[in-house]
Amino acid sequence: MYSRITGTGSYLPQKVLTNHDLERMVDTSHDWIVSRTGIEERHIAADDESTSDLALHASRRAIEAAGIDPQQIDLIIVGTTTPDRMFPSTACLLQDKLGIKSGGPAFDIQAVCSGFVYALSTADQFIRGGQSKCALVVGAETMSRIVDWTDRNTCVLFGDGAGAVILQASETEGIISTHLHADGGYKDLLAVEGGGCGVNRAGTPHMVMDGTAVFKFAVGVLDSIVEETLSANGMQKSDIDWLVPHQANVRIIQATAKKLGLPMERVVLTVNAHGNTSAASIPLALDTAVREGKIKRGETILMEGVGGGFTWGSVLLRW
Repeated sequence: MYSRITGTGSYLPQKVLTNHDLERMVDTSHDWIVSRTGIEERHIAADDESTSDLALHASRRAIEAAGIDPQQIDLIIVGTTTPDRMFPSTACLLQDKLGIKSGGPAFDIQAVCSGFVYALSTADQFIRGGQSKCALVVGAETMSRIVDWTDRNTCVLFGDGAGAVILQASETEGIISTHLHADGGYKDLLAVEGGGCGVNRAGTPHMVMDGTAVFKFAVGVLDSIVEETLSANGMQKSDIDWLVPHQANVRIIQATAKKLGLPMERVVLTVNAHGNTSAASIPLALDTAVREGKIKRGETILMEGVGGGFTWGSVLLRW
């Protein structure tokens, strides 16, 4: 038994924050942001929008695309680092908002920017193991709530959004393999030090990042995850039709594409339109490419991402 994506959906909040808007907030410029990151604008959740609301919009679109009844969904996994509440999980809140009464499990996964890859891998295991037949897998974030809007090194990078997929049991191969890793030794390079239930709850509730170190780490582990994924499946770089990467920084994406020998025309690139939306960025990019008709059935797709923790991973699938 395989698991196969049968529908995709995404959602971006209506409010747009451009680079020119940021020029009036911090010491930066449109040209500097674009040259270093490729980002031109990002979307910001409204005051009355929570992560579960963004997830709801994306989920409804994925459900519609898959042509299923929401009551068929027997598993919900939400990748997020910006949950509505400490508990219940955002997945439980989403289950309620969708009116799903199947009683199937619903839970969150916190792997920051790798969250969707982790969530999709977990759902794949549920389906392969026979515990689920129809899963809703979501990446959703309101990163604007943990950004320090006076820190020009981080506030230019992040935005809000959600992406979702329906993953169903199938006799036809869909997800080929997934590969997940973490190394907590790099915990201080990208973190929110305050909040939580630890002894340092009084620390900053905003994100802090060593940008140069994060860039070097990301390029290195994404190189290795590409090699691992191809080797595990006896595949060559030329077997990959599309790269759907975490949308963090265009320079990191270009480095990964070069490693694969893929022209940028075969890379799904959406970071310019929404910035780094953490766990939401891969499903956002995937939905964009599917709805634009770029990705065709039968093509081979590599998804990969790296996030604070550090966590990193990949999903190889046949569309």
